[in-house]
Amino acid sequence: MNILQEFNQFKDEIAIIGMAGRFPGAKNVDIFWQNLRDGVESITFFTDEELLSAGIKLKSLNDPNYIKAFGVLEDIELFDANFFGFTPKEAELIDPQHRLFIECVWEALENAGYNSETYPGQIGLFAGAALSSYLLHNLFSQFYPHWDVLKSVESFQMFIGNDKDHLPTQISYKLNLKGPSVNVQTACSTSLVAVHFACQSLLNGESDMALAGGVSIHLPQIAGYYYEQGGILSNDGHCRAFDAHASGTIFGNGLGVVVLKRLEDAVRDRDYIHAIIKASAINNDGSLKVGYTAPSVEGQTAVILEALALADVEPETISYIETHGTGTVLGDPIEIKALTQAFRDSTDKKDFCAIASLKTNVGHLNTAAGVTGLIKTIQALKHQQIPANLHFQTPNPQIDFANSPFYVNTTLSQWQSNGTPRRAGVSSFGIGGTNAHVIVEEAPMLGQGAGGREQGRDYQLLCLSAKSEQEIEKITTNLATHLQQHPELNLADVAYTLSVGRQAFDYRRMVVCRDIEDAIKALTNLDIQRVFTSSQKPSKRPVIFMFSGQGTQYVNMARELYEFEPIFQEQVDICADILKPHLGLDLRQIIYPSEQQIQTASAQLQQTSLAQPALFTIEYALAKLWMSWGVLPTAMIGHSIGEYVAATLAGVFCLEDTLALVAARGKMMQQQPPGTMLAVPLAEADVKQFLGEELSLAAINSPSACVVSGKTEVVETLQNYLASKNINCRLLHTSHAFHSQMMEPILAAFTEHVKKANPQPPKIPFISNLTGTWMQANEATNPHYWSQHLRSCVRFSQGISELLKQSEGVFIEVGAGRTLSTLTRQNLTTDAKQLVVTSLRHPQEQQTDIAVILNTLGQLWLAGIDINWSEFYSQVQPSRVPLPTYPFERQRYWIEAKIPSLVSQEENQVFSQSANLTETKVQESNISYSRPNIGNSYIAPTNELEEQIVKVWQEVLGIQQVGIYDNFFELGGDSLIATQLASRLQAKFPIELPLRELLLQALTIAKQAEIIEELLLEKLTELSEEEVQLILKT
Repeated sequence: MNILQEFNQFKDEIAIIGMAGRFPGAKNVDIFWQNLRDGVESITFFTDEELLSAGIKLKSLNDPNYIKAFGVLEDIELFDANFFGFTPKEAELIDPQHRLFIECVWEALENAGYNSETYPGQIGLFAGAALSSYLLHNLFSQFYPHWDVLKSVESFQMFIGNDKDHLPTQISYKLNLKGPSVNVQTACSTSLVAVHFACQSLLNGESDMALAGGVSIHLPQIAGYYYEQGGILSNDGHCRAFDAHASGTIFGNGLGVVVLKRLEDAVRDRDYIHAIIKASAINNDGSLKVGYTAPSVEGQTAVILEALALADVEPETISYIETHGTGTVLGDPIEIKALTQAFRDSTDKKDFCAIASLKTNVGHLNTAAGVTGLIKTIQALKHQQIPANLHFQTPNPQIDFANSPFYVNTTLSQWQSNGTPRRAGVSSFGIGGTNAHVIVEEAPMLGQGAGGREQGRDYQLLCLSAKSEQEIEKITTNLATHLQQHPELNLADVAYTLSVGRQAFDYRRMVVCRDIEDAIKALTNLDIQRVFTSSQKPSKRPVIFMFSGQGTQYVNMARELYEFEPIFQEQVDICADILKPHLGLDLRQIIYPSEQQIQTASAQLQQTSLAQPALFTIEYALAKLWMSWGVLPTAMIGHSIGEYVAATLAGVFCLEDTLALVAARGKMMQQQPPGTMLAVPLAEADVKQFLGEELSLAAINSPSACVVSGKTEVVETLQNYLASKNINCRLLHTSHAFHSQMMEPILAAFTEHVKKANPQPPKIPFISNLTGTWMQANEATNPHYWSQHLRSCVRFSQGISELLKQSEGVFIEVGAGRTLSTLTRQNLTTDAKQLVVTSLRHPQEQQTDIAVILNTLGQLWLAGIDINWSEFYSQVQPSRVPLPTYPFERQRYWIEAKIPSLVSQEENQVFSQSANLTETKVQESNISYSRPNIGNSYIAPTNELEEQIVKVWQEVLGIQQVGIYDNFFELGGDSLIATQLASRLQAKFPIELPLRELLLQALTIAKQAEIIEELLLEKLTELSEEEVQLILKT
């Protein structure tokens, strides 16, 4: 039974494949677990000095009921606006809940090993945020009651960036998530209810992957609260859930996200599974309780029973409950009573299920509380440990633990299995009565992180990318550190996750490694001979396949590809089987002989009758391998026999007909009298004067490299003569004088062979050897062309010159040699932008075939070629594994709250009397952010008009330095900001500036200046001299 069959019974279960979060005292889920494991209370207790500096009045500090504690979240004012395409000014107006949550969603997706841009299915997002205290505390205090300091567009931006409704949808827009995008609001249970909705969306088929979570950031963070007896808040800043001395909870800031998939899909896709959701349930208390804000035994019991029933598990198999556990006088007894009633429905056992509450560690995280409890439980299942419930000494006398199934877990304990998979329940109850309960189970044992289960490549290609030079260095360092900490990882899994689970940005780095130890060494030393880095804007660069000619063949060429790349092997086998009746032997035994037959096979491979079919076979299989990986040729060129590969891929001949032609061609050429070919380092015109009637110009390989062909004694005479003139020539390892008059006896017979093949017009452009330019349909379909092809000069240099007109072309030698790549480089200028690479090792090289082709693949990726990574890894089936996520380059984006106690009456009066001055100050204070890295150099304005437009751009974008050729959208602009820009330009200049024209035709300051100047000149003809002077002054 395979894994998929084994898990078919679990069609209604959900896999948790990724998670991310930030919590008091923890910037990620791993540090969060360390704190929980170590029993850390992550509540901040403030000094009076800190609170006074934050604007808290002395009267409050002296009040014994003022509790100076809160669960603080670090660095909430920092954000990587440029990464997500927000302008600095836009970022300042966005609630930090929205900012941090989009980063968290990105991190969760990367933790799961997925790239939302390339994922083929629907990704849903279910999330909720708390009330925007940034809007109320910071923005309102700055702008109220002077709303005129904000233009209408800015006001709209501010409300989009702070309203709860836009939390999931704005993220779906930025990350291209096309599944359901739903805002969830059920108070404290919001994020666990979001998890439930995400599960339902997956089970209903609406989503193929779903993210769920919540965020709560209350401002100001440096502030305490007033304790009220009988209320929900603690009297000393500590949450003592279930303890006799519990007096309530304490609030904190935090956020969390989980990534979910149907379990059967996650197993099929070889995802890393952190844990499984067996079932989830939600309900509402209704009105059968003391009051709207009060909890209900009946409601909580019902939701737990429903979850158990849906999970189809017995309560006795659940050994841990992550409770809501607020530590309130009313809430804790009700929660344990409800749990007990639910469990007692099917078991009388006592004291078998541990309970705890993370609120004793980090406080109540409001809308993020439920998902945080889930993340804690996932980590506990993964590490098979249950963290302690802090501050518990004496049980709450209103809770009958002795007769219940539950006990409070007071120390870090090993989570023992009770004969079934480890299971837990997670509860979250919202003010207003919406309850949620989730049944979670440990991940199945699938050999996660053990790499491809089948024999695969002995080297791996690691691809890293970032949006800046600094970030690519951080990514490299973080990965090296992670591999050092996790030497058990399989490098194939790491390479796969980096390739398919990360978005490719402009700054790229690649390295080919053999194992984890080798990868750590390479990523640490950064040897430039081995670790390659590139930075460039992505563009559709043309790919040119170059197919090698005769003389490049050698025994065991591409042998490792034949052994480890099934697509390559399949194509070689197809060709060899087709060729058997034509050659009278199995070509594979010649190309890949046994150890004892190498010498014999090597001699056979020098025979033209076998060399040409062998070269075609290897080159054709190589081309098919490249194409399967997504490297598709936009043009091709072949050298002599190599042109047949180009013609086959272009559809001129079918494979069977080509192989028959190649076999006949080689056999007929073999039967001609022997001859010799000589490489001469001279230009065509210089060589022709030495030819006479008995020698032929066989090839023009570069502007100063030709090949002469003819009878052996005549060629040797020419060689000796040129040597006397200090011109060193080289005899080629060929048995015959190809592309010379010595081939003429076979032309008519070969033409008849071509006629039978019925050649068709090419579907992919390729260069003709005969003309040195693009193959025409009437040439490709003419049988006489192909007979002249074996007789006439190969004009490779002219053909390459034609191809080099594609200034950013990527030239790949698809063959056993490096001759064509060397010749192509000889045609390049010193500042050429073309890339020339090879597919296979030279026979004298010590590198493996796999290492060489992976290195070339990496070079192509660095050059911006889109690789089909899914197909590249389809034969070896590695797994996704959690790896370090993107190291955001955060900056401070923050509008400080105006603290009333620190504002004098005089300052208030000045503020209220000068809205215009305030507008200027607000705008100028926002222009404090450096120019983002957008790939082009800064060009300063060249005239007064451009300077005026620059000022407007700086105001609306919030960027210090804007160049006249900077693209509006690359700086973070969008249609909403464009409306604001057009409005301000029209206010500054007395013109009508159509928004459509601005967005489509004038995306740079230089272009806008041209348009505005034209409009102003038209306007001047309609104005009086006085009006003209007024405009000029403005």
